[in-house]
Amino acid sequence: MKPIITINFVLCLFFACVTTFPQTAKQPFKLTDLRKLVRLADPVISPDGNKIAFIVSKPDWRKDKAIQNLDLINSNGTSLRTITYKREQISNLSWSPDGKSLGFISKDSETKKPQIFIMPMSGGDPVCITDSKTGVKEFTWSPNGKTIAYVAQDTIPNPKAIKHHEDAFKVNDNNFLVRAELQPWHLWIVPSTGGKAKQLTKGKQSLCTDQKTISPLVWSMDGSSILFQLFPDVWEGNGWHCVIGKIETSGGSIDTVIAEQGSGSPSFAPQTDMLAFMRPRNGDQNNGNAVYIVKDNKIVDATAELARNINTFTWMPDGSTLLLTGEAGTRSVIWKLPVNGKASQIFLGEVNCASKLSISKNGTIAFIGNPSTHPAELYVLGNENKAPIRLTNLNIFIDSLSLSKTEGISWNGPDGFKEDGVLNYPLNYVPGKKYPLVMVIHGGPEGASTVEFSSLPQLLAAKGFYVFQPNYRGSTNLGDKYQHAIYRNTGKGPGEDVMAGLNKVEEMVAVDTDRIGISGWSYGGYMTSWLNGYYPDKWKAAVEGAALNDWVMDYTIAYYQTGDLYFFGGSPWTKEYWDIWREQSPIIYAKNVKAPTLIMGDVGDSNVPLVNSYEMYHALKDNGVHVEFYAYPANTHFPGDIVRTSDIFKRWIDWMVKYLK
Repeated sequence: MKPIITINFVLCLFFACVTTFPQTAKQPFKLTDLRKLVRLADPVISPDGNKIAFIVSKPDWRKDKAIQNLDLINSNGTSLRTITYKREQISNLSWSPDGKSLGFISKDSETKKPQIFIMPMSGGDPVCITDSKTGVKEFTWSPNGKTIAYVAQDTIPNPKAIKHHEDAFKVNDNNFLVRAELQPWHLWIVPSTGGKAKQLTKGKQSLCTDQKTISPLVWSMDGSSILFQLFPDVWEGNGWHCVIGKIETSGGSIDTVIAEQGSGSPSFAPQTDMLAFMRPRNGDQNNGNAVYIVKDNKIVDATAELARNINTFTWMPDGSTLLLTGEAGTRSVIWKLPVNGKASQIFLGEVNCASKLSISKNGTIAFIGNPSTHPAELYVLGNENKAPIRLTNLNIFIDSLSLSKTEGISWNGPDGFKEDGVLNYPLNYVPGKKYPLVMVIHGGPEGASTVEFSSLPQLLAAKGFYVFQPNYRGSTNLGDKYQHAIYRNTGKGPGEDVMAGLNKVEEMVAVDTDRIGISGWSYGGYMTSWLNGYYPDKWKAAVEGAALNDWVMDYTIAYYQTGDLYFFGGSPWTKEYWDIWREQSPIIYAKNVKAPTLIMGDVGDSNVPLVNSYEMYHALKDNGVHVEFYAYPANTHFPGDIVRTSDIFKRWIDWMVKYLK
């Protein structure tokens, strides 16, 4: 289920013929190499375009934690240096409007909570300017740089009563793992030099949800007001009803600026009052996210011609052009969209865009890029007609290893859809030789497999497997019609898409059809469970992680709650919709399963609660299927630490080797 965890992968190229891939003496990518992978995040370019700050995370296997640093590099690729040390929970990098200071959120040693720190670029240590009792979630500078707006959660109003166990809370749309009444998040302002903070918003409405969904804060040009995404309460299940609100910095009540539900990510064009924001196209949650602009007092879908999901958008300095990111086929791309013109795709060469864009006043663009042959690094784009330039080599060790060939493929699917996916070849592939195949299905379902370096497919390919990562209806890379086609057809339709893709692979290359495994996490786990029971004679092994096996259970106890309704149109507890929720739950086909199945998940997963996995485990076990079930004591949808991630991948790979090799 979304949000997507992506175990992300892919490229879209048609095979006219199969060529021989040269043998190599290089070592293959191994499980222990996961411990060396450096992750980059949150790149922000200075207003003058000369410097880029970004977060670097390196795994510490011994302590099982990520060591974070804040790095700075010149935009010409020189003078890479670390500017913070021994800091935890770094996020939300942001330059001051004059570029003289860099702000960020980090855990404070005194309050033990995330606070805002300001670092002068002229030298000196970062200074903590907030002392929020609950910690800071998001912040932004005022236009003149003198004030900072931020979001913090309200404190518990009755701590003594709670301590005395007067702590019963009313159940509403919370998930079943909630253990206390949660307080809303509200807007505050504080001088950028530190001082007394002032709370601007109050009440039941919230600027953040229990799943930490939040969008940027936006100041008006004159600094007199602030815009924000406003949720009806703290529960993610009701998050689909969010609007865009505004409040004066002098105080007062919240005004609704954009009343259309599902609206968020407000952003003013530079030097104008033209407002852009995101919302599911036409308000339909089964469509992709569109970018709307308020033009001549009318709300216009600026991305209507693209008619596809947009991941992020950013204004260019001219105030009349938008840059958009999203998936197009099996690539992650950038579009340039003049407000009064048509969108065009920017040339990225072999690089896939893997982050939101940061743009300087002179139009230089910084982003995290990810080609198929190298993990993510920092890139800069100064000329849209030339390929982006890689600035960092933090994962250079990968270049000394042997990686599998990654190709994008396409096929004609059911219902007239043109579909695609990604194929990794076995390492040291020999044309004509038969190899077993492992299917790795992406989650979401609002996600997509794209041609990016991805650890799990590379690890499986190194063991001698084809690795096929199919996109299916509901995926975000082939337009709204394709994404919307999952409505009331969450299992059978996507399943037929996957099978059509598998048939294409079997036509293209020599797959050992007696040794095919199926696997996935989250909605990929749902698809694994569905296909495992719907086509039981096709598979020789299955791995399902955090699988949604019972739609009714998901609606009832997961954090989605009412958010799940858009898949089917109404509640599973009403007569009209009673059957469809149950008919499209994989658990009803569990009695058909034959393949040895490995089940994994996190005990504290509020996204797809682990009871889904318990249900499938006992169903398979009681029907004589060889099944093993491993649970991780983590409160996540997928463990983020290096030790548990490595363990999951090892079990995943070993299961396939055991039953397919």
